Amino acid sequence: IEEEVPQAEVAVLSGPSHAEEVGKGIPTTIVVGSKKKEIAEKIQGIFMNPVFRVYTSPDVLGIELGAALKNVVALAAGVAGYGDNTKAALITRGITEIARLGTAMGGRRETFFGLSGIGDLIVTCASMHSRNRRAGILIGKGYTMEEAMNEVKMVVEGVYSAKAAYKLSQKYGVEMPIVSVVNRLLFEDLNAEEGMKMLLTRNRTSESTRLAWDNEQA
Repeated sequence: IEEEVPQAEVAVLSGPSHAEEVGKGIPTTIVVGSKKKEIAEKIQGIFMNPVFRVYTSPDVLGIELGAALKNVVALAAGVAGYGDNTKAALITRGITEIARLGTAMGGRRETFFGLSGIGDLIVTCASMHSRNRRAGILIGKGYTMEEAMNEVKMVVEGVYSAKAAYKLSQKYGVEMPIVSVVNRLLFEDLNAEEGMKMLLTRNRTSESTRLAWDNEQA
């Protein structure tokens, strides 16, 4: 929008907000991002009501990346289809990948652990309202990408986001194993069982490279 209409004041709305529930007045909370505080607050004022709470943020890029990348992880959550433990693992490691790429591209780490990051990721991976999770479930059952998309009968954004995310991970030198496996599931005929095995048998590592052991600080 900024490229085509440079005089426009752009804002983005995102967060865990399935339209099916918003339309029923089920309490929902999202975030609006804009480069200008007054624009974000104007949008906030328009949308706020007793069942729809809106927060503001200056991190437009981070919000946009969280919204796009969570769909890729939701595909993986659908493909896995095992149980709550697996889903929780994919959500947790998925947000790590999203934050890793997002911060490399200039997004703020706080954004990825907020509504448009972990919040949107949780609802997209857990809900049957999610087109991406439903497509993933079908792929996990042996459907091809095309067959799954035809069955869902709606746009499955994660299919397109997966390819873009993989290219961005290569461009920025960011490791994204879930994104890599999803691309192979979608475009290289990797089956679901082998894909999950690849994720579970990767080289051993620590959960966070940002944390140091006491004896390493000495």
